[in-house]
Amino acid sequence: MNEGETQAGLATTPYYRYAEVVGSRLFVSGQVPHDSDAEIVGVGDPRAQAVRCLKNLETLLGVHDFAVEDIRRLTVYVVGEEQNLIDTWDAVTTWFANNVPPATLLGVHLLGHTDQLVEIDADIVKVSEP
Repeated sequence: MNEGETQAGLATTPYYRYAEVVGSRLFVSGQVPHDSDAEIVGVGDPRAQAVRCLKNLETLLGVHDFAVEDIRRLTVYVVGEEQNLIDTWDAVTTWFANNVPPATLLGVHLLGHTDQLVEIDADIVKVSEP
């Protein structure tokens, strides 16, 4: 499970899959700010964590032959004070060169890993060429 993803540099994920392709859609698990050794990147820095989540998402897209342009919707989860949401959103808008797909930014109490401040989920659909 997840052999292609780990070969591309994503962390090993025991007990769940990164993604599943169904037709023109890619269903992904929420991307966390892990490096290839499953260590949290940017402890205390929501901006750095958002960038890592987006890099991991981009890697995942490539593994399954999708592109950033196929992202149709984002959900961004952020732990902490309002400034964490502002910093995270700034990182997201910069990543997408101010052309962010439809998105929801949510402040949450807790995420799944110690020191994790950001998680990014996406809806991904490849549009057929006419």
